[in-house]
Amino acid sequence: MPIRVLVVDDSSLMRRLITRFLEEDGSIKVIDTAADGEEALRKIPRLCPDVVTLDVEMPVLDGLATLSRIMRSFPLPVVMISAHTTEGARATMQALALGAVDFVAKPARPGETETMVADLKFKVRAAAQATLRRHPALLPRTTAKPEPLKAAGESRATAADSRTGRGKIEVVVIGSSTGGPAALQQIIPALPGDLPAGLVIVQHMPPGFSGPMAEHLDRKSKLKVKHAVNGDRIGPGLALVAPAGYDLTFRKGPGWWTVNLDPGQGPVPPGGFRPSVDTVMNSAAEVFRSQAMGVLLTGMGKDGARGMLAIKKQSGPTVAEAESTCVVFGMPRAAIEAGGADKVLPLHEIAGEIVRTV
Repeated sequence: MPIRVLVVDDSSLMRRLITRFLEEDGSIKVIDTAADGEEALRKIPRLCPDVVTLDVEMPVLDGLATLSRIMRSFPLPVVMISAHTTEGARATMQALALGAVDFVAKPARPGETETMVADLKFKVRAAAQATLRRHPALLPRTTAKPEPLKAAGESRATAADSRTGRGKIEVVVIGSSTGGPAALQQIIPALPGDLPAGLVIVQHMPPGFSGPMAEHLDRKSKLKVKHAVNGDRIGPGLALVAPAGYDLTFRKGPGWWTVNLDPGQGPVPPGGFRPSVDTVMNSAAEVFRSQAMGVLLTGMGKDGARGMLAIKKQSGPTVAEAESTCVVFGMPRAAIEAGGADKVLPLHEIAGEIVRTV
């Protein structure tokens, strides 16, 4: 059975193009289109699509408002179509926080259409496999208070006992792909501002979007979250977001560690990523050895499996997100099957595990 898609875009040209491009893939069938959010909301209950592609910027009812109503009334996988602008990127981060599975950026320059098309087909197929849950931001409010995480200082002795022979954790590398931005927004704001280790976040996304994601996380978090630049130091209470389009590795200095950014040679090969979770985790294992921790979240594919195993082989702790909370279980599954995960935990337990371990 083909994946049944509803295309929502205010541009008739974009509706035609997206439909034509998607239907070049024999596994995808566009069952209808809508010119605005109100029309989409009328059609969804009747058509029951497997996936919706949704333009961020639309008249009548914009993409964010439409997405919010979709997720409240009939949650289903949504892939956002975003303008390649700063405002478009910021709106996209809000959409991912509301529960959109993923996004693609409209071509910024002539000649980029082919890349956008390939990206959209891949993400529609990934979205069709997604396990969707009503996003916490859209659930009815409750008076129950969440159980607070233990302070880092309170948990250190216990963590140290469980990792005899392992030095203090200096860096935590968190990797994610499909569904990752929403998962990160549950983990990073739950960490204390005085976390005694540095973090590096590796999220698959196109250039121009990792900076707004860092800003979005920084506004929500006690930690300082920063879009990494070449030479940034790894330090307690600081989370660095690996810039899209760059390979990130670590370097040892006299008493500190820094990140090195490399744009690489030529385009990323098919099936590859820049930044790659494997590249970052392999470098962490080589430089920090047992003082690195690896965390692998939701995502399609296998990126991060080899890197997690490298950290584990150096006696560094590793955690994979459980299938029960993953949007797509591909990356964590690959790490688990490769023997790279010490622990497999649901998303809501991962922040606490990071605090206990470092």
